[in-house]
Amino acid sequence: MESKVVVFLVLFVFVGSIAGEQVKVEVKSVTSIGKTDDDFICATVDWWPENKCDYNQCPWGKAGLFNLDLKNKILANAIKAFDHLRLRLGGSLQDQVIYKVGSVKKCPHFKKREDGLFGFSRGCLPMQRWDELNKLFNDTGAKVTFGFNALIGRKKAENDTSLWVGDWNAQNARDFMKYTVSKGYKIDSYELGNELCGSGVSARVEAEQYGKDMIALKGIVKEFYPNATTQPQVLGPAGFYDEKWFNTFLQVSGPGVVDGLTHHIYNLGAGVDSTLINKVQDPYFLDQIAQTYKDISTSVKLFGPWSGAWVGEAGGAYNSGGKDVSHTFANGFWYLDQLGMTSTFNHKVYCRQALIGGNYGLLNTTTFIPNPDYYGSVSSMVLISVIQPVDRALLWHRIMGKTVLSANHNGSPYLRVYSHCSKKTEGITVLLINMSNSTTFEVSVVNDLNLYPESVEMDLQGDALQREEYHLTPKDGNIQSDVLLLNGTPLKLTESSDIPAMNPELVDATLPITVKPDSFVFATLKGFKAPACA
Repeated sequence: MESKVVVFLVLFVFVGSIAGEQVKVEVKSVTSIGKTDDDFICATVDWWPENKCDYNQCPWGKAGLFNLDLKNKILANAIKAFDHLRLRLGGSLQDQVIYKVGSVKKCPHFKKREDGLFGFSRGCLPMQRWDELNKLFNDTGAKVTFGFNALIGRKKAENDTSLWVGDWNAQNARDFMKYTVSKGYKIDSYELGNELCGSGVSARVEAEQYGKDMIALKGIVKEFYPNATTQPQVLGPAGFYDEKWFNTFLQVSGPGVVDGLTHHIYNLGAGVDSTLINKVQDPYFLDQIAQTYKDISTSVKLFGPWSGAWVGEAGGAYNSGGKDVSHTFANGFWYLDQLGMTSTFNHKVYCRQALIGGNYGLLNTTTFIPNPDYYGSVSSMVLISVIQPVDRALLWHRIMGKTVLSANHNGSPYLRVYSHCSKKTEGITVLLINMSNSTTFEVSVVNDLNLYPESVEMDLQGDALQREEYHLTPKDGNIQSDVLLLNGTPLKLTESSDIPAMNPELVDATLPITVKPDSFVFATLKGFKAPACA
């Protein structure tokens, strides 16, 4: 009798471990809590030269705007896969770049210089290179944000060397914009300056002055793009959030000037931090940035309701990212959680640092092969009836629509859940992030219509009888691998260097969603009746 009891207990524990922890996710479907832009996913392309180094490593290679191989087929295919990927051209050296157009005759290269901003001298963009860049953008359908140098015309304050004073001299920007328009190049938005707000990073400008300069930029944009329907947006201030500075900036610039209020996020700390691998899987640490998103949304609501909050640059870990984390599967815990979190705080666009370059590039700096986060952001786009290629960024881009719904559960904090209306199909898509390395979650998604005491059942008919699931896991269970598995199959470029097809797994919609340890799951629920998505 004693041995039978032992066998029963062992069997009970074994079956329980297989079943996993039961979680009920409630999605409030009557009203939305936020709206993103149609093209929420964005990636940056930076100015850094090859000799940009941090922590005795130089991870940028030929990934900067001046030396990037614009004819690389993988690069072009990676941009094309998003069908209008937003690209933000800018970064730390932006406020030292002049444009060889108009009266500018000398065109120097960036050089190491101890007394220069970020350790470099001024650099110059020749119009021939600008032509080459625009050929790539035109061929791939990219939506371009161009960041102007905001320090031209200013000088350092006598009693504060970090403060730059005086009006922005817009002549070089005006000549550049005139040339751009004359060539028929399409620009989605113009941004002024980089990390000059608040206390600044290497330099700063007062909010009142910056607001006046934004008015000047808006005037130039209206002059060269008189058609309001095709007029590029104006963005700023492209730096770290400081409540008083941002509020003053919006008040001074006034209604209808700043279309996108851009701020930067590097909430994981330094790239050299040895605890980086732990931070990306710590829900309590990741939650700390939520207040910043809430505060900037409040600034927009109170002082700039004509604008919208954008994350204009986010690399997670600063100084080029972490060499053992930022390009691996593990970084997806931070990145996908960021995409979900910012959307719940009504952010319109999220620009990842970087498309390529540093340790945090979506593409490998030397081979151009997509890193795991590339595939995740693509998933944010809804899939259409013909399966198209996706990565984490790509998945988001393809299957997550712009309408954001509230999703909550009372289970473990290591299970993160986000929900959007599906992008091109009926129903909703949920993103499930399992930060636990030991617990499997069995997730049931229920419809809370906010009108009845109990949740309602889904309408499971036709296509809705099956659920589309995308399970993303690391190769060999190693979260520091840079090989991503989709439903158990490694994602690799095709022989023609195309992004691979990413086909969903079709699952009985009446069954719970199984979320294994250290995994991400996108699931499209076509039978989910959400009035907010109608």
